[in-house]
Amino acid sequence: MTQVAGQGTVQANFHNIVLTNETTRFSLRQTNDEFWVRMEHLRSSSPGLAPQGLDVRMGLVTGSHHMQVFWVPGDEGNSQIGFPFTWLIPEKRWVPRNSTFIRPPDTVHRSEVWNVVCSRCHATGVEPRVDGATRTVDTRAGELGISCEACHGPGQRHSQARLAERDQARVVDARTLQSEIVHPEKIDPVRTSQICGFCHSMKWIDRSENWRQHGFTFRPGDDLESTTPIIHPARAANVPGLADFLTRNPDILGDFFWSDGMMRVSGREYNGLLESPCYKGKEFSCLSCHSLHKSEPDDLLAANRTGNTACTQCHERYAKPDVLTAHTQHLAASSGSECYNCHMPHTTYGVLKAIRSHQISSPRVADELATGRPNACNLCHLDKTLRWTANQLAQRYRHPTPGLPEPNSEVSDAVRLALSGDAGQRALIAWHLSWPPALQASGTNWIAPVLAQLLDDSYAAIRCVAERSLRSTSNLVPADYDYTVGLESRPSVQPVIVQAWLGLGISPSSPVPQTTLVNRNDPAAMRSAMTELLRQRNNRPVRLRE
Repeated sequence: MTQVAGQGTVQANFHNIVLTNETTRFSLRQTNDEFWVRMEHLRSSSPGLAPQGLDVRMGLVTGSHHMQVFWVPGDEGNSQIGFPFTWLIPEKRWVPRNSTFIRPPDTVHRSEVWNVVCSRCHATGVEPRVDGATRTVDTRAGELGISCEACHGPGQRHSQARLAERDQARVVDARTLQSEIVHPEKIDPVRTSQICGFCHSMKWIDRSENWRQHGFTFRPGDDLESTTPIIHPARAANVPGLADFLTRNPDILGDFFWSDGMMRVSGREYNGLLESPCYKGKEFSCLSCHSLHKSEPDDLLAANRTGNTACTQCHERYAKPDVLTAHTQHLAASSGSECYNCHMPHTTYGVLKAIRSHQISSPRVADELATGRPNACNLCHLDKTLRWTANQLAQRYRHPTPGLPEPNSEVSDAVRLALSGDAGQRALIAWHLSWPPALQASGTNWIAPVLAQLLDDSYAAIRCVAERSLRSTSNLVPADYDYTVGLESRPSVQPVIVQAWLGLGISPSSPVPQTTLVNRNDPAAMRSAMTELLRQRNNRPVRLRE
């Protein structure tokens, strides 16, 4: 997660790259195993004089899967300040840091300080040692990144004892080992999950914790709630100091949670786990599905937990195909019979993608109406209306049918949210418009005009997600399109893409669903219908704090 920037850790291109923002030019270069940036303030020079420059060696790099964030030494002690550009690994390109988050377009980028922001979870045993009075920073970390002691606790006693006995031909008993080190698989499931929850949660850090000086007091195996209690929006008043903080910062909950308290941003999976019925049975933990040592690194799912076996380890009866299909009312081998897709849909956002919710729940139209969170059925059946879903759930599972105002009865829910939803909803739909199970269920011949509209979105991150989806489903993205450039600086690409889409030959045997508003035979009517939904767009500022 955090490494020293060097030959073996940097994936970004530093070969004579020049990046520029409004005030500064950044010239990147690599010298042997060192990565350097020359920063020149463009507005500080006198006319006719070259701008004054400062050469700085990149200090740290964070990330290796989706993107890489870089840090340069600051002016105070060993502080590390965020570099204002990020390397996107899939696209192999530099982009402004602000363009990788759901933030209001007019938000001014402010560089993070690694020592007091990212170090909390992206390092092990960190002590920020930040003194505001003397303006000094002398941060120490047991190890950069997430190492053994992050999950197993302090290991000195264990290491010394094992080294002392390495030449003795005897097996140490389990009780002795457990007294030396924490083994997450061999302790109470609640405490096991709290080890993960120390980082993967939205929690309350009271001033009394004094973590900015000495680090957190929590160690694996401790009770996390006793030092940094987890934030449950409905129970915030029960945490001393939290209610007052939220009164002073009324928008903070909306930056993290849907209105019913379900998480809507990545990295806080423990909050969702706590609210899940499986966890409340006291036997379920993070390790019921995840393994740090016996898994692929992308999702850390245990080898035998990548499909329905994650659920049938407890819900054994659904391992039988006839019982499963009676419950799901989808074919046994289809994505509609995968437990995850209905009970852990991708309603969380982070790292420019949709991520599975870790609050295990069931799809209900009433929940979407109350919170705005898309339901699992319509995230797969992208061409269906909310009315269709309500009728299906009523027929199959006897759900009450809620009252549905227009356009929920006439327009595909995905199209409705893509065009009139808030920024968070639009990002989720943009991602699902290239999700293979959804494309299999909904078809692809209507998607391009919807994604084309999102390529002109005011939020850069939404444009990025939409571009990725359109590239994966067609070749209609203009060669010169750059998602980091907003409409204020370029012409709209939506009509160009729609015109190209109209010229494609599409088989008459696969008609475009009317509910998508996409109409090849009447482009003017299509534009009019989409414009009406755009007029209804929820333009409230959205900031999702990943």
